[in-house]
Amino acid sequence: MAFFTGEHECKLDAKGRLTLPSRLKSVLPAASMKNIIIRKGFEPNLILYPLNEFQNIYSRINSLNEFSSEQRKLKRNLFSSISQVELDSNGRFLLPKSMVLHCNLDKDVILVGMGNIIELWDIKKYRKFLIDDSDEFSKLAQKYLDE
Repeated sequence: MAFFTGEHECKLDAKGRLTLPSRLKSVLPAASMKNIIIRKGFEPNLILYPLNEFQNIYSRINSLNEFSSEQRKLKRNLFSSISQVELDSNGRFLLPKSMVLHCNLDKDVILVGMGNIIELWDIKKYRKFLIDDSDEFSKLAQKYLDE
């Protein structure tokens, strides 16, 4: 299982390509060395999945009931927001234009290791989604992580 951590500042090139930092690439499972899955996030970000991680998500999405209009809408919206991209030998991949627009990505981006996935953000927007208040951070940690 992959374990991604840290913040990695990167730059999109003029063609919309991004190079996966070697520290993140080294953690990718062998099956994901050539392809990764990207999903539009619920926030103005993108979620990068190794193939094995996405298989779990895929199974859950695919099991939604096609006879339920609510579940069908969810399935449609999730699957339409997903792309599989190819990594070249340098670990570079092309971001689909619709995904660049979804996040309004500029040249400066940040990849954030989130354990089993990686988030991709415009660097300026990312800072707005962090917790600035240490008391709030402490309370949330206690609420969700305290045993």
